[in-house]
Amino acid sequence: MSQLRRSMLFVPGANAAMLSNTFIYKPDAIMFDLEDSVSLREKDTARLLVFHALQHPLYQSVETVVRVNPLESEFGLHDLRAVVRAGVDVVRLPKTDTAEDVLEMERHIRDIERACGREVGSTKMMAAIESAMGVNNAVEIAGCCPRLIGIALGAEDYVRNLRTQRSPEGTELLFARCTILQAARGAGIMAFDTVYSDANNEEGFLREAEHIKQLGFDGKSLINPRQIEMIHNVFAPTQKEVDFAKRVIEAADEALEQGLGVASLNGKMIDTPVIERARWTLEKAKTGIKQ
Repeated sequence: MSQLRRSMLFVPGANAAMLSNTFIYKPDAIMFDLEDSVSLREKDTARLLVFHALQHPLYQSVETVVRVNPLESEFGLHDLRAVVRAGVDVVRLPKTDTAEDVLEMERHIRDIERACGREVGSTKMMAAIESAMGVNNAVEIAGCCPRLIGIALGAEDYVRNLRTQRSPEGTELLFARCTILQAARGAGIMAFDTVYSDANNEEGFLREAEHIKQLGFDGKSLINPRQIEMIHNVFAPTQKEVDFAKRVIEAADEALEQGLGVASLNGKMIDTPVIERARWTLEKAKTGIKQ
């Protein structure tokens, strides 16, 4: 089973109060942000705060991600040196337009790992696609680097690049979502959806969460802790799905014991994809059943 990354909670890097206790909300991953949520005058302070937060013992039990500033900015390389040395699990590269953007960052991460004695390759990466060019190059981006755990959609910059705006239905994002998802699956990595920015609209959030789950996304970036339980419930299997998965596994095991080449359940053949989905369902059920 792949690691669950249903929820990635954004935490502004300059917000010392949030940095001090975000682990209590128990998202699958915590994403410290050094980019868009941090003003220019707070960049250095935010970097220092995140550097210390990454080494806090209570953040060791949750996956940590840091969205750094672009490498071409005056802050990007400083961010990268600090968070890799501090032991971040995943670096999120913003505004990824080409595979070379990923590879350039990978080269810097490798150099920093060597310099600070960290195991080369231990720092993973995530690429955020936020432009029409990035969507067009999604296949090359997704498959260019073994450090990549996934690619993510950044909708705000993307819709601005398209010269449109976000709608409640998300029509303007459908092509980008499907393209990113297909690219991720083709490369064997994860696909992550963008934030839902109206934190007070729970109905809209749930509608969008159900939509991206049906498309096949692995998880979603979040901006409010209240959204964590909701997204986890959306991605949780129902009791009916769990019961069916158990019957599938039992039938497959029975066929194996009897030396049969094909398993069946209720008169229908059970093939490998069905068995794999059943196992995945039971693994997800360990974290909870849909309420």
